[in-house]
Amino acid sequence: MTGWASRAANRTVVGLVLLFLWTPIVVVFVVSFDTSTFLRFPPREFSFAPYVEVFQTAEFSRGLWISLVVAAGSTLLAITVSTAAALALHRHRFRGSGIVQGFFVSPLLVPHIVLALALLLLFSPLGLTDGYTGLILAHLVLCIPYAIRTISVSLSTADTACEDAARVLGANGWATFRRVTFPLIRPGVVAGAVMSFLVSFDEAVISLFLSGYYVKPLPVALLEHVETQAGPEVAALSVLLILFSIAIMLLLERMTGLRRSLR
Repeated sequence: MTGWASRAANRTVVGLVLLFLWTPIVVVFVVSFDTSTFLRFPPREFSFAPYVEVFQTAEFSRGLWISLVVAAGSTLLAITVSTAAALALHRHRFRGSGIVQGFFVSPLLVPHIVLALALLLLFSPLGLTDGYTGLILAHLVLCIPYAIRTISVSLSTADTACEDAARVLGANGWATFRRVTFPLIRPGVVAGAVMSFLVSFDEAVISLFLSGYYVKPLPVALLEHVETQAGPEVAALSVLLILFSIAIMLLLERMTGLRRSLR
């Protein structure tokens, strides 16, 4: 195969993959402006009424607030635990450290529905269902693998000579971490925080098992809304969530250079 034919084949494959990935998003975006009371494609009329209805629906507003609180709490805990664990695993090599590190990322290997059922059986006797505490702890299980991986990568590329120099100059452990270590691993911490927040904010399966009447995150509220009324407001909310995720990524890329921290 000639060079021109190879490049053409590669571009065709990439174009088909992008088309496959973007077609559902484009369809949802177009449907979000429909004036019908049910989902249909293509729309016959266009209006911003579905977006107005999203902000006027109480269950969506309350679900958004609950999702933000749970995502913020689980992200803060995940970053704290993952930073301490990554530092311990990287600075202190011991027999079985690889097994411990694998244990931290093991939730990624378990199907979410299996993990959700296990957490439900564990949290029900403790009274941690239908509450913020149970959801935050459950989402923490999913957030830690992402946070610890990004922080570990930053630690592996950080220059430990700077920490040694700080200790030689009289800095204690906390001062060394605050003034030297943390600035070096900050891109990895930020990347882990972003991924943890988005994973927690979008989690539906575990939230569905552990939520109840009083605490319903936005994904659960959206699923229950679809069961009774699947109109263009559902597509409008989906578009807003996509734009929200993109806005967070772009903002943090501008502030901290997130692209470099994900390499």
